[in-house]
Amino acid sequence: MRQHRDPAIRLADERGPQTPLLPLKNVVIFPRNVVTLLAVRPHSIHAVEEAMIGNRSIAVTTHRTRDIDDPRSDDLYDVGTLASILSVERQPGGNLQVVLEGMSRVRLNGIENSRPFFQATCRELVEPVPDRVESDVLIQYIQELSGQFAENRNILANEVLDMVQRATHPGHLADLLSTQIVNDIATRQQLLETLDPLVRLQHLGAYLRGELEIVELDQRMRDQVRDKMDDTQRRYFLEHQLKAIQDELGDGEANEFQELKAKIAGRGMPLHAREKLEKELQRLEKMPGVSAEATVARTYIDTMLQLPWHEQSDDQIDLAEAERVLNEDHYGLESVKERIVEFLAVRKLTVSAGTSTSSQILCLVGPPGVGKTSLGRSVAEAMGRKFARVSLGGLRDEAEIRGHRRTYIGAMPGRIISAMKTTGTMNPVILLDEIDKLAADYRGDPTAAMLEVLDPEQNRTFTDHYLDVPYDLTQVLFITTANYWQQIPRPLRDRMETIEVTGYTEDEKIEIARRHLLRRQLRTSGLPYTAVAIETDCWRQIIRDYTREAGVRGLDREMAGLCRKIATQIVRGKMESDATLDLTCDRLETFLGPAKYGFEQGLSQSAIGLAIGLGTTEIGGEIIPVEVATMPGKGLLTVTGQAGDVMQESARAALSYARSRADELRIDRDFQEKSDLHIHLSEGATPKDGPSAGITMATAVISALTRKPVRNDTAMTGEITLRGRVLPIGGLRDKTLAAHRHGIRRLIVPADNQRDMREIPQNIRDDIEFIFVRNMDQVIQAAILLDVEQVDHLLEVDERVYQAPPRISPDIIDAGAAGR
Repeated sequence: MRQHRDPAIRLADERGPQTPLLPLKNVVIFPRNVVTLLAVRPHSIHAVEEAMIGNRSIAVTTHRTRDIDDPRSDDLYDVGTLASILSVERQPGGNLQVVLEGMSRVRLNGIENSRPFFQATCRELVEPVPDRVESDVLIQYIQELSGQFAENRNILANEVLDMVQRATHPGHLADLLSTQIVNDIATRQQLLETLDPLVRLQHLGAYLRGELEIVELDQRMRDQVRDKMDDTQRRYFLEHQLKAIQDELGDGEANEFQELKAKIAGRGMPLHAREKLEKELQRLEKMPGVSAEATVARTYIDTMLQLPWHEQSDDQIDLAEAERVLNEDHYGLESVKERIVEFLAVRKLTVSAGTSTSSQILCLVGPPGVGKTSLGRSVAEAMGRKFARVSLGGLRDEAEIRGHRRTYIGAMPGRIISAMKTTGTMNPVILLDEIDKLAADYRGDPTAAMLEVLDPEQNRTFTDHYLDVPYDLTQVLFITTANYWQQIPRPLRDRMETIEVTGYTEDEKIEIARRHLLRRQLRTSGLPYTAVAIETDCWRQIIRDYTREAGVRGLDREMAGLCRKIATQIVRGKMESDATLDLTCDRLETFLGPAKYGFEQGLSQSAIGLAIGLGTTEIGGEIIPVEVATMPGKGLLTVTGQAGDVMQESARAALSYARSRADELRIDRDFQEKSDLHIHLSEGATPKDGPSAGITMATAVISALTRKPVRNDTAMTGEITLRGRVLPIGGLRDKTLAAHRHGIRRLIVPADNQRDMREIPQNIRDDIEFIFVRNMDQVIQAAILLDVEQVDHLLEVDERVYQAPPRISPDIIDAGAAGR
């Protein structure tokens, strides 16, 4: 091939001192090339008009950068083409359609735009005379390549191909092919600036050979794809073609599979999990990328890689710091905090000894709003572990726990594995919220699935249906919460350690509201912490008159309402933004509205047939007034007020006891044949059940039959037997708090419940007089205002029937004085 040589440039005759210049954005015109252009820009139109006035000669050149609309002289190439204007036709809007024919290559000197168009001095560039033999060989080679190119690409028209085959001058052939097959502007400009025709042909030969190789490569890839396809796979043609391209280049999906293999090897999985994942990856490599099965397999691999297999967070086994965090986040709850500290102490010793412990399952049981859920987050913070909350309320599908099998569309792991993936560690704190709200239906029983999760002996090999491999949960600290311990199935209860989170006392609620609730609501409402000041008596009245709960959620809502009132007054200009509102008891109704609760029961004086019982509800303890009315009848017993079966049985037992003590209490033996009894429990819209109201109903019945009042400052709780024995009950702490909240200062409780006294706060124990009883006679003596003769009869029977019960000094009034 001919080597490139510097062209000889000679000065030709000048075609005038200055020639109009037409800048073109995306067009390169070669000599002997006829082009039709549309002149739109003003300087282009003026240049064409100036050339038409003269000898119809105009110079054309190309922008160095196509993005420039208004070029300067240095934005234009200095080598262009001298053209002749063949025709000009004016278009609507003032544009000109111009037909140009390239005449020769020229160098543009002194480009200027002092007039409304560009001008330049043109010096013709003359091609050197090529060697004849080398020219003929190169022309023949280019003609062969052009024929192959036209056959494979179908770009050259037959007329153009005929002109190429008949060409004998290398310069003419090079300029013809440049206009027909080269689209890149920079390449076309380079060919225009190359004067040696043989060098131009060499460039065009390399260009044609490259295009033919691309055609051959494309055809080879198409053949490879077509060989692999059958009639059912034709819709994947484009996918296979892309894969063939990637195989040819040696990257793409193959590299992706190599990356997945490297990730699997580096995740530190157990052997069984790694083998399972490697088999799944081999299946994925053989699947079409657009198939649904490939998507499922890829999602499974990604899920397995995202799970923690050896990552752990370092436990903060600092008991002092843990106690500080727990005390900072929660006020009270001493038993719960003590249990967490015990767990950390055991953890510290086992780590020091190099031994392992099984997973711990704690169950926090208590009414709503006492801080069970937030306590789990504080435990995680105190231990320095990641935290995840899994809500179980209303869960009915077993697959929510164990996951869905991958044969189902939209399959996903269960909530336990999802929580592990979210935390990213093997030892997080996972809070299973509302575990007593689990349900069951035709899709399975999620409670049964929880047995494997919460059993320290089984969760070492917990198997999620989606993963289909055992997963170790032994390092997880599970904390569950529940409102009702009885609603949790017994097999599940046996796997958990119960910590009772009881209701708060008034003093505890005041401290929680001061330290946490009020400050949080002030911050939420955009108020400073000094916006309101509440005195202790006012706090106590808010708790008593505006809330009725064991927790503090209702109190939190009242604080939110108070802050909204203050914010409204500030916005309306009734209060300065930096002022402090002194909230007193007299101003409560202004900011919080009328009292929502209070002592509605009318306990201001002792009454006949009215006794105050105690019970536990979902919001904690509450007093249950029991009213008994006698009326003429035939011995019917009616119990109203949403009393359950157990409570109705207690009513019948109370009535039987009253009949057995008729003589001692001076009750007519035939009262049941002459009178009907109606027992009513207040707040009839609230269902009630349980045996602990037995002594209360018996006291109210005896009071109604003897016409003696029951002390209004005394409440009672306990189960009664037919022989009058008083049996222990549960929930003494909540019941005591309810009595204290309602101003009751005497409490009759079963003697066997003395063991529960340590759970009651000391300040409550100091305010209430506890009367421990073993039989119903002692209850009557302590609660009913009897006369002397009735008390003497009871004491005689008491000494005869019971073995040395503790003597209780009854409150005795003179019968005559009572009449007065």
